[in-house]
Amino acid sequence: MKRCIPLFLIFICAFCHAQDATKQKQLAAKRTQQSPKIDGILDDECWNGVPIATDFYEIRPVPGRLERNDRRTEMKVLYDDVAIYVYARMYDSPDSVSHELVSRDNIGNADFISIIVDPFYDKMNGNGFFVTAAGVQFDAKYSQVGDEDPNWNAVWESAVKLDNKGWTCEMKIPYSALRFSGKDVQNWGLNFSRRIQRKNIQTFWNFVDPKVNGFINQEGLWMGIKDIKPPLRLSFSPYISAYVNHYPVNLPGVKNTTARFNGGMDVKYGINNSFTLDMTLVPDFGQVQSDNRILNLTPFEVKFNENRQFFTEGTELFNKGDLFYSKRIGSIPSYYNYSGVGSDKIVKDQTEAKVLNATKISGRTAKGLGIGIFNAITNSMQTEVEDAQGNLRQVETQPLTNYNILVFDQSLKNNSSATFINTNVLRQGSAYDANVSALLFNLNNKGNKYFVNGGAKMSYLRGEESSTGYSYTLRFGKQSGNFTWSYNQVYADDKFDPSDMGFFTNNNFLDQRIGIGYNIYKPSKWYNQFESWFNLNYSRRAKSAAYQKLGFNGGYWVQFKNQWSAEVDLSWDRKGNDFYEARNGQLYHTPENYGVSLYINPNRAKAYNFGGNIRFLEQQLFKGKMYNFYFFQNLRVNDKLAFGLDLNFNPNYNYVNWVTAQGGQAIFSKYDRRTVENSFDAKYTFSNLMGFTVVLRHYWSDRRNKEFYLLKPDGNLTDYTGTPLNGLDRNYNVFNIDLIYTWQFAPGSTLSVSYKDAAETYDTYYTQRYNKNLNGILNAPQNNSLSVKVLYYVDYLDLKKKRKKS
Repeated sequence: MKRCIPLFLIFICAFCHAQDATKQKQLAAKRTQQSPKIDGILDDECWNGVPIATDFYEIRPVPGRLERNDRRTEMKVLYDDVAIYVYARMYDSPDSVSHELVSRDNIGNADFISIIVDPFYDKMNGNGFFVTAAGVQFDAKYSQVGDEDPNWNAVWESAVKLDNKGWTCEMKIPYSALRFSGKDVQNWGLNFSRRIQRKNIQTFWNFVDPKVNGFINQEGLWMGIKDIKPPLRLSFSPYISAYVNHYPVNLPGVKNTTARFNGGMDVKYGINNSFTLDMTLVPDFGQVQSDNRILNLTPFEVKFNENRQFFTEGTELFNKGDLFYSKRIGSIPSYYNYSGVGSDKIVKDQTEAKVLNATKISGRTAKGLGIGIFNAITNSMQTEVEDAQGNLRQVETQPLTNYNILVFDQSLKNNSSATFINTNVLRQGSAYDANVSALLFNLNNKGNKYFVNGGAKMSYLRGEESSTGYSYTLRFGKQSGNFTWSYNQVYADDKFDPSDMGFFTNNNFLDQRIGIGYNIYKPSKWYNQFESWFNLNYSRRAKSAAYQKLGFNGGYWVQFKNQWSAEVDLSWDRKGNDFYEARNGQLYHTPENYGVSLYINPNRAKAYNFGGNIRFLEQQLFKGKMYNFYFFQNLRVNDKLAFGLDLNFNPNYNYVNWVTAQGGQAIFSKYDRRTVENSFDAKYTFSNLMGFTVVLRHYWSDRRNKEFYLLKPDGNLTDYTGTPLNGLDRNYNVFNIDLIYTWQFAPGSTLSVSYKDAAETYDTYYTQRYNKNLNGILNAPQNNSLSVKVLYYVDYLDLKKKRKKS
């Protein structure tokens, strides 16, 4: 359930309209001898005489308009030997300020103020610090062309106050949260941003032109910072956790209830001014939100979102070239080699490998060379099996494995870059190893109007049968202005395989795409923004040069004056050749299909809002039809309590695809399928430091086969006349409860309590009644777990100060 637009999308929307580019704003730096008290009350004497940053430019809903005087913003910045300090006065009607309480790193329905700094002033990398009117902190790291990493976290202070003039904010951002040079005199890139939620107004101090690609490259300047030195950046975050788990295995010698205690530590160390080492020792990821598992009828695996913070924070360098799928490390290993022997029965199947430790070293030199080193080790996986005589034994299904990434990324002029990246997977014993390397480039002209990017990749698998594969990407076009266009070509030979550390579906293709877009930035009488796009896609096999697919998709998106938005998408694919659906390399002639979709999104500033979408796709073979009806609603009872409900119904009729294999031949079926996914979430936030959330999800999907077909050598289907095929219907249910309570009892330190309930059934019978499926999954064996985790943040500098005082 999404109650607020992701901050990155807010920025994208915010940059859509503006007046002509203005002169870069500058703010003189001022040192203070006495630091302000961070209480949100702007009466400290040190703020007197400090230059004021004001006259913010409205980006939406009327781009380029100067902020109104009765809603003006005033910002001041000071610095000393240990931190920078921020003063913020937001004039407004105090009764109209939105201030919903949410958990850290969320915005919710709230006004916010932010400071974005670029300490090396390379116009490509920066850090943002946001505070809502409810006092909730959000921080993020920014890299090339506006990419935002909201998983980056720092330890800093802030406080807000509401008064008769609007609201105020003070921040203290210690130098330990930043990376900067040791020069005697420095100039930093600087910008401020403010959001007035009820009016959907976004403003920036320094003008950001929507027709110029990029965000950090359009910053102001903080001038004349003198005699500051990067501190020793060293912190420790030890943790202890306790788990109680109950699952009714009900087998002799196997406990239904188990308990365990864990302990470990995260370490962050500033190697020098530019580089930081992050290490997690014996990490515990048991409290992350459960994956949304589904019934997958495709020949490819499902890609899940990464919820483990260590693998999402500060990974922008490692994500270059799309070679790193962090779920491979522990959660979804690519190497899993046990399917049972003879009469063996799997008693307990370990599907996730324990991460023993993981280390990241990353940073960027003053000359723009980014370097990233990543290493992780996972323990072996064991599956407990029972033979025909009732004897239990352990079978190794995944060996001890080491994962490595090495990245060199050189920044060039005009937000351009050149990159080398290598991923390497080493397994203990006779299992195979994998190595993938890539050379990447991204070039922009001076005005960031035109671009060309791409790269070459090579994979090498070493084992009993070694193989080497190649791939390349080339893309160029126009990326700024009202009218944009691009051409994209991607090639992979039949040996290219980056799946051991990356997400991978198939190889052996030459894909081409032409895309055009036209956006209207100037609001009209009835809309604020209008976008349109069209993409033409064509695919062939690289080896054998066979045609695979031709189609197009396009659409329109409009935001109305009342902040509602609507989107219409159209798609068409002509008849094609699919070499993967049959699961044996055999050709399958895919039918022509077309689709249409309508999406409606509300003004989420309202206490109650709702929206959804309707989609339709027709598969011409047997007139197969797919419908999707999605509806969501959110209710914000007050600033502390909110509820959300998502309802999704996806019926398919007379669809055709692979169902099984018999005697080496691919068998297809025509089937009906219903998928229902319902989720409910609630949150109650006691303060900006404490709250709990609960998410309940039930997913049901089935497959009811109606007729069977044999795939002929020419790629067409014919009626199946072999032995009767039974037991191929499917009825899959998943039920999850995730309830998490968190309390930030000290800066960077948290206490969290997590309760999880999970159940899964995968049956060959089926029933078309939803209530029976819900009742069945609720009465199925449930896996219940309760965990408590305490993480305490220790800054070495603070510890050193305390020792001196004592």
